[in-house]
Amino acid sequence: MKRRIQIAGCSAVVTLLALITLPCLAADSAVLRNGFSIRHERRQVIGTITRLYISADNSSFVDIPTEEIDHFEAAPVETATVTPVNDNPASHLHLQPPARNLERTLDLNEVINTASGTYRLDPDLVNSVIRAESGFNVRAVSPKGAQGLMQLMPRTASELGVQNVFDPQANVEGGTRYLRELLERYNFDLVKALAAYNAGPQRVEQYGGVPPYYETKAYVARIVRDYNKKLAAKNLAQPAEKKSSATKSKSTPPATKTYKSATPAQATAGTTQTQR
Repeated sequence: MKRRIQIAGCSAVVTLLALITLPCLAADSAVLRNGFSIRHERRQVIGTITRLYISADNSSFVDIPTEEIDHFEAAPVETATVTPVNDNPASHLHLQPPARNLERTLDLNEVINTASGTYRLDPDLVNSVIRAESGFNVRAVSPKGAQGLMQLMPRTASELGVQNVFDPQANVEGGTRYLRELLERYNFDLVKALAAYNAGPQRVEQYGGVPPYYETKAYVARIVRDYNKKLAAKNLAQPAEKKSSATKSKSTPPATKTYKSATPAQATAGTTQTQR
């Protein structure tokens, strides 16, 4: 009898591991530790991140740190259809609360698309910044005091008119506006704008470019890499004739080069000097 129970227990563990590591065949929800969930068609574990494929054709996905995922559950039946604003990963991303907390419904794709449209930025870029900044944790607070999805410092949030940094809509609105201002300040040099978002404009101007901080170099490289990956996936999903017209767009220019971060030995200033 004991042997039979042990075998059954082992079988349950194997089944659970299989559900976590193998792609799911039906729509599921990944319930995050912050209480929200992301609906997806299938998933794949890649190193320390879990890739959630939002669309059935695998062209739209979002990468979430695996440690931020609490569990997976069957996605609830949708009573309404949300029409995406455009055909990019962020436009398909629905951040919804689990069944135990329905009053916290949040359609993150609508928030990102609205803010991106207002400030004429690519939603994919904003999505990549949010992932690098907070891992989609609405209540994230850094050791230096940056808060919310786009990790706004209290002074920056005040200057942008963001009264509640933990309000996802206000935070994304303020962070997207700030990113647009930085892009304009540096003549749409994405690398410099991202470095300023992380370390502060004064540091970028002090060093005439990306400051020699390991944290900032790694931060810029992480966002550029994630953004390029989304652009590549979108280009593969689009007809060939649309590629030429996409290059003429006046939105944020694509980051076509992978920014190489410095080695720890090259980051002589250390991370403690960054502003956030």
